[in-house]
Amino acid sequence: MASNPHFSDRPRILVVGGGYVGLYVAHRLQKKVKDHGGIVTLVDPLPYMTYQPFLPEVAAGSIEARHAIVSHRKHLRKTELISGKVTSINHAGRTATIEPTGGGESFELGYSDVVVAAGSITRTFPIEGLKDQGIGLKTIEEAVALRNKMLERIETASVMPEGPERDRALTFVVVGGGFAGIETITEMEDAARDSVKANSRLSRSDLRFVLVEAMGRIMPEVTAQQAEWVVGHLRSRQIEVLLNTSLSSAVDGTLKLINMPDKTPADEFETDTLIWTAGVQANPVVRSTDFPVDERGRLRANAELRITGDDGPLQNAWTAGDVAAVPDLTGGGVGGFCVPNAQHAVRQAKLLAANILAASYGVGEVKEYRHTNLGAVAGFGQFKGVANIMGFGMKGFPAWLAHRGYHGFAMPMYERKARVIVNWSMSFLFGRDLAPLSDLQNPQRQFREAATPPPKKDTALQSQPPTPAGQAAAAKATA
Repeated sequence: MASNPHFSDRPRILVVGGGYVGLYVAHRLQKKVKDHGGIVTLVDPLPYMTYQPFLPEVAAGSIEARHAIVSHRKHLRKTELISGKVTSINHAGRTATIEPTGGGESFELGYSDVVVAAGSITRTFPIEGLKDQGIGLKTIEEAVALRNKMLERIETASVMPEGPERDRALTFVVVGGGFAGIETITEMEDAARDSVKANSRLSRSDLRFVLVEAMGRIMPEVTAQQAEWVVGHLRSRQIEVLLNTSLSSAVDGTLKLINMPDKTPADEFETDTLIWTAGVQANPVVRSTDFPVDERGRLRANAELRITGDDGPLQNAWTAGDVAAVPDLTGGGVGGFCVPNAQHAVRQAKLLAANILAASYGVGEVKEYRHTNLGAVAGFGQFKGVANIMGFGMKGFPAWLAHRGYHGFAMPMYERKARVIVNWSMSFLFGRDLAPLSDLQNPQRQFREAATPPPKKDTALQSQPPTPAGQAAAAKATA
């Protein structure tokens, strides 16, 4: 496979993935590496980084979708950007194979250092019907689709007669009781509540929101007492919380639930909206490399964020974020490793950039990653939330403020922060935007209808002689 002549032949730091880690590493290295005669190259199928904690608010209409992403072109001006997917890495030969996003032949790209920051994908299970009926909430496109589908289902159901079809349209199900699932169902319920207030044909009692969680509790990131409070809060908002319950089938939108762990039948009902937030897994691209991978499919790493094998760290190979099994030196991580969240990813990225400068250019010294988890914050819709910050628990309005404050600060780039804060201000003053955008999946529908000639009249019917009854009616009309 030939190399591509369009790209620089300078010593290259190849960054695989443009999420939290990739964006921050490239942003911090691009100018300094260029000053040393090298270049930073970032490869990602998407031209932007998604700030995933904002996806529930995008789905609820509190944040404009484009404001929850960070453009690579705008903020990585000194980085060589490639829109494509790394399909394999041969670290022994210091090359990566890249498949362009828009088509064309794959090509090889050489590098001196590689940063594997490919992140994670949604983790699913072989549940019949899930692939066809479910949707995740890990991309901005999924959040936009969910928002439009929920609002469209409510609007459509408002003109349906009472019955099973209407009930199905107004039933919204979230599988997974972690932070993502809880924030998703509460934000969407809040938006749906506002939507039916504006529609005199419906009321909140017509809506059905169901949370399905296989474990005996939700939100393991907060205390047990806080988790119990959250369950009570959800039920006070008429959200059904089904603990120790799992989805066994979703064929044609008919959900079959089972009790856990004995797997006896629990409930069965229909829905048009099934949202899956039951965990993530490392991007499978790591299996197409010659790097060591652990039993969960993550790259093995040491605390310096170097990819590490049985014989120690590999030279010029780095990783961080969801795709990596980074040891948690504080002892607080699950299984001894850092949990896959944005808080760790952002901090690891900053250290990783500094370690590359130290190892490759002698700027500073290589350090180990050590970060004590500051806690967790979650928003449940306007003015509602829960937080556990350095062991101090909050709920309700104070937690909602902490949630807004933390994520407003954590959103990358000042330009993006400003747009999000303006969004929040507009929503506070005028309420959330509840207008669905139709035909996003089929934007040419109206044009095709306009370009389709109307059907011709049947000339044979027009030329038939009138019947006797028709002649009599015509004579009467003439008289």
